[in-house]
Amino acid sequence: MKNLFKLILSVFVVSAALISCDSDSTAEGTSGMSVRLVDAPGDYENVFIDVVGVEAIVDGEIVMLDTNAGVYDLLTLTGGNFVSLVNEDIPSGDLSQVRLVLGADNSVVLNGGETIALQTPSAQQSGLKLEVNYDLQPGVTYEFIMDFKVDESIVAQGNGGYLLKPVIRITTSAESGAIAGSVEPFDTETKVTATNDASGEEISAYTDETGEFLLYGVPEGTYTLEVESESGLTATVNDVTVVIGETTVLEVIVL
Repeated sequence: MKNLFKLILSVFVVSAALISCDSDSTAEGTSGMSVRLVDAPGDYENVFIDVVGVEAIVDGEIVMLDTNAGVYDLLTLTGGNFVSLVNEDIPSGDLSQVRLVLGADNSVVLNGGETIALQTPSAQQSGLKLEVNYDLQPGVTYEFIMDFKVDESIVAQGNGGYLLKPVIRITTSAESGAIAGSVEPFDTETKVTATNDASGEEISAYTDETGEFLLYGVPEGTYTLEVESESGLTATVNDVTVVIGETTVLEVIVL
């Protein structure tokens, strides 16, 4: 799990920055902000999303962020993979919303290889409004994670078409933890789902090509982990405890 531990370190080193000054964002009146895009799995071969921009609403004003725009396959953003969309300094203040602006070049590849354009509501051109309500302090860096829930975001239409209605969970590493581990034996479609024992909220991801997984942005609490491979092998891990700012590393899960 050498590579996974390197990734864990890169993800949660920001937690220290959230309680101390960052050398790149010490200018008075500014805060560092980064945004990462990850994916909760869906039953498709590919889901391509056209990211045009990211905006922040600070003290009621729109801040246009320097965005790593492009068309991304959401189904590759699992097993610890992510896309860094934003990494810059912005004005400090009351961050009420983060908006993800999508273009029209969105499509889904069904199992079997058929590619279908995703119908995109025009409202997405003004940005998908994600409520944050976070007080950005000067000289502090904040990392936000956008978890795109594919299964809930792709809606089949009666005419054979598909509609894109994004469902995105946004968290910050200051208010969440992570769960990491590996699965044996594994295949390319091994799904790991963590269910909060109190709220029932689910967070899921696929393992990577080595059988390792990393669940980002997991709220503090106790979870039940369900693992299921494409070949039908399953396993359950109970009483997985998640602490804010920490990664819970599990022993190898044997199916």
